[in-house]
Amino acid sequence: MLSSDDPLGSAGYRMGLSCYMAGISAFFACGGLSRLQKKYKVGIDERMGNIDRAAPQNALWIHSVSVGEVQSAMPLIDEVKENRPELPVILSTVTTTGREMAERLSSCKVDRMIYSPWDTPKFVKKALGTLRPKAYIAMETERWPTILSELRSRGIPAFLANGRLSGKSAQKLRGQRVFWRGVLSCFERILVRFEDDKEEFLSLGVSDKKITVTGDCKVDAISRRKSEALMKTSDLRRSLDMGDTDPVFLAGSTHGGEDEVVIDAFAEVKKARPDARLIVVPRHPERAASVAALSEPRYKTALFSDVKSGWDVLVVDKIGVLFELYALADAAFVGGSLGRWGGQNPTEPALFGIQTTHGPDMNDFPDAIRMASLGASLVIQNASGLARSWLLALTPAEKLRNSAACEKYFSSIGGAAKRTFDVIKEYI
Repeated sequence: MLSSDDPLGSAGYRMGLSCYMAGISAFFACGGLSRLQKKYKVGIDERMGNIDRAAPQNALWIHSVSVGEVQSAMPLIDEVKENRPELPVILSTVTTTGREMAERLSSCKVDRMIYSPWDTPKFVKKALGTLRPKAYIAMETERWPTILSELRSRGIPAFLANGRLSGKSAQKLRGQRVFWRGVLSCFERILVRFEDDKEEFLSLGVSDKKITVTGDCKVDAISRRKSEALMKTSDLRRSLDMGDTDPVFLAGSTHGGEDEVVIDAFAEVKKARPDARLIVVPRHPERAASVAALSEPRYKTALFSDVKSGWDVLVVDKIGVLFELYALADAAFVGGSLGRWGGQNPTEPALFGIQTTHGPDMNDFPDAIRMASLGASLVIQNASGLARSWLLALTPAEKLRNSAACEKYFSSIGGAAKRTFDVIKEYI
């Protein structure tokens, strides 16, 4: 067992932080900056800590690395604006897709958007020197040692919101447990989704007093978007040349190897329901053409960006439309779950009360176990199991059962954003 002394004062943490910063310095000394500039085409100045001095100071800085984290941040931003409207909010992202999602969802809610500075002392100190935030909130998995150390030294409270830590990630961090215990102890509070996440943080030696289970902010986020998505269904069906009664099956966030399983399952469904349609949304849109190539020898296939009448299989080559497409489906398969990818979010399709299936690997979404126990999701192993579940989903009795199970599940969760901000506001 680790001792109860201050983790930030331990020699192991100080040595680990020095090694980390030395490694970062060596990376930049060996041409790392030029490589990063090639990878990230926009926001280079901000990534190097050069923030416009017109940016609001004394703001709440919320950091969301990409699309998923931005979505988690939205209900939290709403809570801030409802409770502390005078408090400016800065939202930072790393990826351009995250920035695009932020602009789409929060352009009128935040006071400034920036690209997060790279985690080097020089860039971090520049950014903090300009922004001088009242507090810093990292979403989900962000735990950069330099910025957390610098925030701590300046007396600026830092929080991890909607925190998650899979068993696989925790196992890796335990290899340097003393160092990561110190890094995570820089957070004033760690607000996690589920008890499973809390246990993983505790296994790294983080004090129990720092950790609070608040629920999943993503549930709040998608609940707020549900009515908007439902209002779009008629127009979306027309734009995709779909009839109102065509059975629709959707495979969301698929990875390589899962597309073949989904298409094989659809082949079985098609024998019983020739009018059935399949929509495949690859986790990475750049894979759309290769997924379409798998389907084209067997079915009339179209891309979302080039819809052709009479398609059997539609492959989505655009980001940001998956949630709205779930509203069209009779049943859905959640990808990233038949291999070792940790799964994708099963609550999005379940919110619409439809049958939600996924593979056995849902390590990144530990509450999937409780979802399944309540009948709000179903674990499948292969194409034949997926085909059987999809055909069952079309029966009136199964539709009623799925709807009731999903309603029961969602009534037991929610309100995570409010619980999260109730903790944070005590410090600001």
